[in-house]
Amino acid sequence: MTTQAIEQPAAIPSTRWFQLALGLIAMASISSPQYVWTLFTKPFQDSLGATLAAVQVTFSLLIVLQTWLSPLQGYLVDRYGPRLLIAIGCSLSGLGWITSAYVSSIIGLYLTYGLLCGVGTGIVYIGIIGLMVRWFPDRRGFATGVVAAGYGFGAILTTFPIDTMIKTAGHQHTLVVFGIILGVIGAAAALMMRSPTSNDRLPPPAVLVGVRDVGPKEMLRTPVFWVMFVMMTMMSTGGLMIISQFASFARDFGVAHIVIWGMAALPLALTVDRITNGLTRPFFGWVSDHIGRENTMALAFLLEAASVTLLVLFRDNAMAFVFLSAVVFFGWGEIFSLFPSTLTDTFGTRHATTNYGFLYMAQGIGSVLGGPIAALLYLQTGSWLPVFGIIIAMDALTGILALTLLKPMRQRYLQST
Repeated sequence: MTTQAIEQPAAIPSTRWFQLALGLIAMASISSPQYVWTLFTKPFQDSLGATLAAVQVTFSLLIVLQTWLSPLQGYLVDRYGPRLLIAIGCSLSGLGWITSAYVSSIIGLYLTYGLLCGVGTGIVYIGIIGLMVRWFPDRRGFATGVVAAGYGFGAILTTFPIDTMIKTAGHQHTLVVFGIILGVIGAAAALMMRSPTSNDRLPPPAVLVGVRDVGPKEMLRTPVFWVMFVMMTMMSTGGLMIISQFASFARDFGVAHIVIWGMAALPLALTVDRITNGLTRPFFGWVSDHIGRENTMALAFLLEAASVTLLVLFRDNAMAFVFLSAVVFFGWGEIFSLFPSTLTDTFGTRHATTNYGFLYMAQGIGSVLGGPIAALLYLQTGSWLPVFGIIIAMDALTGILALTLLKPMRQRYLQST
């Protein structure tokens, strides 16, 4: 008996850290359809004889399916387990690339790259986040941040090889080769995943959490969920506006082609931003495990408001533009660790994947508001300044709401349950 008590706790960390590594690998395997899409737009235009606008619908379809189907995808993962569903998701993502290599029409591109990759990546993303919040009750913010960072960092490993292969062997061969490689790697990692059981003696939560599991129907009737949903929508809108319109306003500010350290400011900023956007997720997740979710939200979101303000004020300075854009992404990407961990702290782990699927829909709304709606406002006003003004106000408001509304509301809810 004594031997078991000593051996069991020693075995648990290696098990859950192995699961975290698998989640990181699977996340990295599905990041390329989103993050290297820009490399395929011109080849698809040429091969299909389509306009850029028509080809870009594929990307919008991918994001919409990835986010707005997430409640259904989360339910399937909760119902049938992460191993099978995440393996299917990785396979669908790889299959989307393979089949898109053979399309002869724009509709075919939508049904392959857009549909298959969108559904596949959505299943994997939601499934892995739901799995990590179960394995790491004591480090929930850090664990979700690590796997979310994998989704951003994964494309760093594939961008240059894919770009090189497109130039040497064509986009069709590249899609088939990398579709197979990424699909197999992701599915293999998924097949070794499992949910924690009663035999896994996990540490207690590090922050205030609910004592019972709440299903999506009951969750959707609580004001605290909708406060989180509105807050995540506002933060998603600002970040996705900057991501989707980055090249446009960099050119308008006159800094895109200024050379810094031997590289034009625009590609240099995009490279640095991708790194900080990945690092912020585990970093602020780790911070939230120690000082609380809402306190960390206030810190990060107000940092975002301040950095966007400075970016606008120094918009004609290329060096400042590169540095401040990196800070902007560092103040934004943490929403993908803070919100899922806060949601699970509040409503429990049993329905964590399905519940986060509903909250993740805020990302889809943010993509619409930050993409075409923000572009429309720019066209109407002829300036990016009104767009940035709205974003700064939303970031500051969200940071204030974290302390003044979400924190007391969540405390009252947890005490009442």
